[in-house]
Amino acid sequence: MPSVALVWFRRDLRLADNPAWQAALEGGHVPLPVYVHAPHEEGNWPPGAASSAWLHRSLQALDADLRERGSALVLAAGDSLAALQRLVEQSGAEAVFWNRRYEPAAQSRDADIKRALREQGLDVRSFNGSLLSEPWQLATGQGTPYRVFTPYWRTAQARMSLPPLTEPPPRVAAHGQEGLPLDALGLAPSPQWDARFWEHWQPGEAGAREALEVVVDGALDDYLKQRDRPDRVGTSLLSPHLHFGEIAPWRIVAALQAARTAARGADIDGYIRQLGWRDFAHHLMHHFPESCEHDLNPRFARFRWARPDGAALDAWQRGRTGIPIIDAGMRELWQTGYMHNRVRMIAASYLTKHMRMHWLRGARWFWDTLVDADLANNTLGWQWVAGTGADAAPYFRIFNPVTQAQKFDPAAAYISRWLPELAGLPLAARFAPWEFPELHRQMGDYPRKPLVELGAGRDAALAAYRGRWG
Repeated sequence: MPSVALVWFRRDLRLADNPAWQAALEGGHVPLPVYVHAPHEEGNWPPGAASSAWLHRSLQALDADLRERGSALVLAAGDSLAALQRLVEQSGAEAVFWNRRYEPAAQSRDADIKRALREQGLDVRSFNGSLLSEPWQLATGQGTPYRVFTPYWRTAQARMSLPPLTEPPPRVAAHGQEGLPLDALGLAPSPQWDARFWEHWQPGEAGAREALEVVVDGALDDYLKQRDRPDRVGTSLLSPHLHFGEIAPWRIVAALQAARTAARGADIDGYIRQLGWRDFAHHLMHHFPESCEHDLNPRFARFRWARPDGAALDAWQRGRTGIPIIDAGMRELWQTGYMHNRVRMIAASYLTKHMRMHWLRGARWFWDTLVDADLANNTLGWQWVAGTGADAAPYFRIFNPVTQAQKFDPAAAYISRWLPELAGLPLAARFAPWEFPELHRQMGDYPRKPLVELGAGRDAALAAYRGRWG
């Protein structure tokens, strides 16, 4: 009888380029693929509602891929160690393999599980299934973690060694184990408020491959010029697929390098650099785990943030700030589970600067509503805009959302798409409708004035900054 190896799937919901899955196959084991739903083990960051909706469909897609090959995904819920030990006992497995996660709570849990399973005499191994460079592989010349991206990326590029691409075999031996039905995990929302998401997304490995093809076939062209334009499809839309591990970053790099031409070189390098930012976020989270909930720059612990205002925060969340580019982004988020990155920065700047609310309030909302909610990236992005993190924009750099909209959405096409009540207004009024009171009757119930006036909000933020930290 061939030996059995549990392959514990987590944020690596694919069969190609999956080191843990490949290790089971190359070791001559019958792979027993398992997913354990254990949100209580995620510390203060259990998956948000949008992520859970995506996860439901991604698990469904992975199970279908396995069934085409003669296997099936075994679903479990509860404590991860107990679920794995139960499956080891039921299957007689000799090994347990998984790909690493890097969130503080997951790292601590995984270390405990690895130790416990090894004490039972099992072959237990973990692999890098998510990053181009793992967080502990790079350090400054003084042996300390990087806090600035450019030198980090310079070192990462010099030392980068990507693994070969692998494809799953057409057939896999059946394992004979059964688990919970997918619906028992309670991931799919009821009622189905996510229905419109799937007009824009196809969760699963096949969807990730198709998204990559779109990038290579055309979306990559003029990437450096187009990626800041929310009115155009100038980004890859691969972020949720990367977050759930439906595609490996090194497959993306390989596809881009294969498509390299002299004309495309700068755009390809620019996109790969964004993958480097993703690695850098994980580098920071690993070395500074407290930054997931606290300012990385300790001076901001005493900064005079505004008093909590639930009504104002709710207006920001619901796209009722009266600032069209921000409200368009918040509506895009609500209806698709996604927001263009440039608009994320504008919305975050308004919350942390004009409204002077702590970045964690925005980070929590994005965590619950984004399908690509990633703890490392979310933390880095919010602390960067707020000026509290590593390599951050200084706090006194305050985006003007009107000029940002005029620059990156010059025809107000993005604004008009998500705020149809403003679509009939003259162009200038779609950027700053409060400046055109004679048109207010044409705006339906859209706010007549900004939640926080731009000049007053900027002045208050700068005054708080000049007042130092208390």
